[in-house]
Amino acid sequence: MTVTGAESAEVPPSALADTVLERLTAAYAAAADPARATAMRAYMKDVAPFLGIPTPERRALSRSVLAGLPRPGEADCTAVGLRCWALSEREYHYFAVDYLRRYAGRCSSAFLPVARRLITTVSWWDTVDLLAVHVVGPLVAADPRLTAEMDTWITDDDLWVARTALLHQLGYKDRTDADRLFGYCLRQSGHPDFFVRKAIGWCLREYAKTDPDAVRAFLARERGRFAPLTVREALKNIGA
Repeated sequence: MTVTGAESAEVPPSALADTVLERLTAAYAAAADPARATAMRAYMKDVAPFLGIPTPERRALSRSVLAGLPRPGEADCTAVGLRCWALSEREYHYFAVDYLRRYAGRCSSAFLPVARRLITTVSWWDTVDLLAVHVVGPLVAADPRLTAEMDTWITDDDLWVARTALLHQLGYKDRTDADRLFGYCLRQSGHPDFFVRKAIGWCLREYAKTDPDAVRAFLARERGRFAPLTVREALKNIGA
């Protein structure tokens, strides 16, 4: 187990986090498989080292780690998230994402800067997308004042922050602010990075499950502004 630069005085004290991290590091370290870890690291483009724990086994271990523990408060969520991110092996980040998904409802709008820090540290789609949809999305839904932050995030120089703004409404269905969604897509229509272009297509495709006519009409007007990848993604389930 190694530690990255994510450790900081910003981590609040939390007796619950102390217990979680003690149990977690013991359980995960005991299950490490160096041979599998090498393959997992290569598959994830060397974004981080791995312990080599397959997802089903990791989640079973996580359940044992959390057995009998109380629900966290916001400070506990912050401490668990940041302390897991300070460990270099990716499985600890996955644990934090699962934990924060489970307890996003325990957090207020004040948690958004913590989520941003996780999104912008050791960034890759495997953690960013889940944080976008299952942590940032619920935070914004619970406090619509945070839409102003999303309006800032969509033009951020960090592509993962912009991707999060695009994806945060992914689970909203008929609660989606379609004007904001389409506006975000247009703002980033010329983005050079694959992950932003893909996200535009993904969020349009997802909204098409709720209002396919709106997505068709939007693309009929604007498709020339988007990369072919984006259009293909958007139209996968509804056709041209």
